[in-house]
Amino acid sequence: MLQKTILKTVTIKGLGLHSGEKVEMKISPAKENCGIYFIRTDLDQKVIIEASIKNISKSNRSTCLLKNNVKIKTVEHFLAACWGCNIDNLEIKLNKDELPILDGSSKEFIKIFEEVGFKELKEEQKKYIVKNYIKVADEKTGAFIECFPHNRFEINTTIDYNSNILKKQSYNFFQSHLFKKELSSAKTFFHIKNKSDLTEVEKIKGGNLKNSIIYLEENLNEKEIEKFNFPIKQKKFNKGILNKNIMNFENECVRHKTLDFIGDSFLLQRKIIGKFNAFKPGHSINLSLTKKIFNQMEKEEKKITPKYNLKSEPLMNLEQIKKILPHREPFLLIDEIRELEYNYVVGIKYVRIEEDYFRGHFPGEPVMPGVLQIEAMAQTGGILALNTVEDPENYLTYFMKIDNVKFKQKVVPSDVLIFELKLLSPIRRGICHMQGKAYVNDIVVMEAELMAKIAKNDK
Repeated sequence: MLQKTILKTVTIKGLGLHSGEKVEMKISPAKENCGIYFIRTDLDQKVIIEASIKNISKSNRSTCLLKNNVKIKTVEHFLAACWGCNIDNLEIKLNKDELPILDGSSKEFIKIFEEVGFKELKEEQKKYIVKNYIKVADEKTGAFIECFPHNRFEINTTIDYNSNILKKQSYNFFQSHLFKKELSSAKTFFHIKNKSDLTEVEKIKGGNLKNSIIYLEENLNEKEIEKFNFPIKQKKFNKGILNKNIMNFENECVRHKTLDFIGDSFLLQRKIIGKFNAFKPGHSINLSLTKKIFNQMEKEEKKITPKYNLKSEPLMNLEQIKKILPHREPFLLIDEIRELEYNYVVGIKYVRIEEDYFRGHFPGEPVMPGVLQIEAMAQTGGILALNTVEDPENYLTYFMKIDNVKFKQKVVPSDVLIFELKLLSPIRRGICHMQGKAYVNDIVVMEAELMAKIAKNDK
């Protein structure tokens, strides 16, 4: 299946569930492999916040993202809608820190996606196949989620709060194409077990009797009802389901918990193939499992080394590289480009004993200096950056920042260094943010995060 985005930009307006503030959400198409990312338009600081488990912020009542002290709250229903529509790439601009709650489910987001239409992109959709048994558990609540290898996505969800009002519910979901029909309209809910829970209800400023199902374990009087932050005409509530009329399913709560899990797991930035058993899932335990899967996925991906037939013709040889980069011998440190896409590049450096720096680093024990490995990686990244302009020979790349550099193994003469760099975010205003790895013989010998600025050559 190919990656997808939407056909055109659409704007959604609504209230934030927790803040109660009016929110405007502008959703735009994005290119393949860009992923789903958010930008706050109400701040001077333009931070791109990827919908990634790397950017997760601790929260129990909703799923929140945090990057460079900029927060985006309540993303789970929107991400579940993206999952259900097989949407992989979107740009979302928000004028507040929280997504609109709409009707308390994913239904309205899906409706809007279908109205604007979908666009297939050129790259294959990313997936992760669970290969090992993984489990997370909460000893205090008894909640747990476990996953197994399987030939499709499947989840068995059970909730049990020892309540006669919100009774035990179970649900099995395994037909992804039925997400819209079976899950998308399952609304969020509040379970008020005792009157002390009303202090939590006071924090829900954007909830109402149309977007949130409310379960009461005790009767409430007029003064207690005032703690709800939305207009209610009644002066007394008896225990039970306060607004059963808005429910779409008898087991709506367990379906909504399944929807939440799907949204939270999509922070892996790919669909998961595996079987899940979830007992009393919630955002905290959902995200714990997602982090574990992410860590496993990273370990597996680190073992995947780019393979090339170095006897075949490269995509760019040394002379072609010179037409793009201003560097010249002895400071031109890459020999070939083997792959080049708009968001990805692979360069080759043949490490030769005759290179001058080996005379002094070190006599009798030649080792390629780490700073030159970084420079060679940066030059490879320069090819990626300059590939985005029509006349690269008239531009230069200036590196602004190099972070998280790790040297894992020495590089010596006769080694073949393979540099692999990927964009971490779309290039904006000439700023290119990349993650790079260097391999020798299937082993990662160096890695770094680089940021460069593309600038017009004054000459």
